[in-house]
Amino acid sequence: MNMKKILFFVVMLVMGVAYASAQSQAEIKFDKTTHDFGTFSENSPVVSCTFTFSNVGNAPLVIHQAVASCGCTVPDYTKEPILPGQKGTIKVTYNGTGKYPGHFKKSITLRTNAKTEMLRLYIEGDMTAKDAK
Repeated sequence: MNMKKILFFVVMLVMGVAYASAQSQAEIKFDKTTHDFGTFSENSPVVSCTFTFSNVGNAPLVIHQAVASCGCTVPDYTKEPILPGQKGTIKVTYNGTGKYPGHFKKSITLRTNAKTEMLRLYIEGDMTAKDAK
């Protein structure tokens, strides 16, 4: 092999390593991962909260799915890709209709294309019975 070929391969190798280490990746960051609704009455059993997140990575962020731990909890999230530096939201609605009064804690599992592919959000609260004073 002549010197030019060796030099070419060395340059290609260095460029390949540099490219691989500088690969773009989305990164999700939430303002909070748990929301406490506190105490609310069974008379108005539907409560909602919004989790806000940012893409602090350097590639578009996509939420593939948001799955709640039970049917009483419904997540509604930003479907389009979130560009680096932009924000998105996940609105979570808990419906306590027909549920036993008392404390609850539910989780929402997110699957994304971010560096941390799976993460969980939590909601909790205390629903008091209709006839509680």
